[in-house]
Amino acid sequence: MADPFGFMKYPRKNDPYRPIYERVHDFKALEETLPEAARRQQAARCMNCGVPHCHSGFFYGGGRAVGGCPNDNLIPEWNDLIYRYEDKKAFERLTLTNSLPDFTGNVCPAPCEVSCNEALNGQGITIRNNERFIIEQAYKHNWVKASGMPVRRNGIPVAVVGSGPAGLAAAWRLNQLGYSVTVFERNDRPGGLAMYGIPNMKLPKKIVARRINVMKEVGIKFVVNTTVGKDVTAAELQQQFTRVLLTIGAGVARDLKAPGRDLAGVQFAVDFLTTATKAVVADGTAATQRLAGKKIVVIGGGDTGNDCIATAVRQGAKDVKQLEITAAAPAQRGTDNPWPEWPRISKSGYGQAEAKELFGDVITQYETTATAFNGTAGQVTSLTTSKVAKFQPIAGTEQEMPADLVLLALGFTGAATDVFDQFGVHEIYDGYNTNVDQVYVAGDARRGPSLVIWAIREGRLCAEAVAQSITAVAAAQA
Repeated sequence: MADPFGFMKYPRKNDPYRPIYERVHDFKALEETLPEAARRQQAARCMNCGVPHCHSGFFYGGGRAVGGCPNDNLIPEWNDLIYRYEDKKAFERLTLTNSLPDFTGNVCPAPCEVSCNEALNGQGITIRNNERFIIEQAYKHNWVKASGMPVRRNGIPVAVVGSGPAGLAAAWRLNQLGYSVTVFERNDRPGGLAMYGIPNMKLPKKIVARRINVMKEVGIKFVVNTTVGKDVTAAELQQQFTRVLLTIGAGVARDLKAPGRDLAGVQFAVDFLTTATKAVVADGTAATQRLAGKKIVVIGGGDTGNDCIATAVRQGAKDVKQLEITAAAPAQRGTDNPWPEWPRISKSGYGQAEAKELFGDVITQYETTATAFNGTAGQVTSLTTSKVAKFQPIAGTEQEMPADLVLLALGFTGAATDVFDQFGVHEIYDGYNTNVDQVYVAGDARRGPSLVIWAIREGRLCAEAVAQSITAVAAAQA
């Protein structure tokens, strides 16, 4: 390493969040950036370990959780290159595996950082922030477009259905390999989860638009407002394209079947966030007062629930409460949760911190669920809550909680199977291929709800599997 003692010389400094009382008045980016010199010092903290855990994903918790980077990003290499002012080489190293660092550099929870060897006695390296620095340097110096251009075109058409991170990663890689790629998106703008599932303050939509624009510049076509089975048939896609990739995500939201579920004002979190983001895209980043004077209850304690809280705060909510069916996490790691696993400890999300600061009350009620939604004239006015044991309501613990809007942030159950049915897909294999030779599946549609970095990995590897299959068929026919 250029500075082998950097981790001892420089304390960790994250890109700072804007002050709460400033940021809750708009939908602008949460994070500011460190000065360039300070960022390079942060890169110098990387120890270039002989046995690094950061860039090799490993599974635990029965295979349901991952530590390190599941995308095998070459983290120590590009950290060193940042410190050496070799930013173009850093960009080339980073994008060998991660074609969308503009997304992960803003929203990845960074399991690599907590699995960093320096995190054994410190806080780990600021890997995500360093990654964001690299991609911003790349756009600044116009390296991104050149990196997406193929050496030669082969004229073979490939369709990608769905333009979330997996679809975009697959399209980018296929284009690099010379294929003629068309991406189909059912929404009015490409980006999928990155466009409408993540609020603007976490992932500014100008960053998503910038990526889409450069993809168009390197030759990728986008067809929006197009739903398979309605605007184009599966048969038409199979006739027009040599291969079809289904990267439709895992967008089926988990519901809460309880009396009163059909009342107005009880809705899925993803619909609420989509509407809010469309307003930001149309009207700008200034906060609106759509929820002025309203009491909001968010059911679900994950990232989506946290995003709902933050969005409701910015829309002028009078009060926000959150219900979480699981128990509160401990303050310290348990013996069953050693490093380099993700630490299952109590932490407060940015939205929860904002609500706590503004409303000064208990925001999240743990081991609590809703058992009924109550209302008048078809509009929700309250919900009945209950404490739980083993995820089941405990009789006699019911309470009534006022609410003008209830948001269900309970995660997702999987992909919309009707799209698979239209293509006749009923088996998906480890190689991203399916029982239909022409059709491949990647991302959350294949593995279920997961991290953006997982989707990027799946998209890249699926694209390479598609290219290999086409080459193999051509060789067999020669």
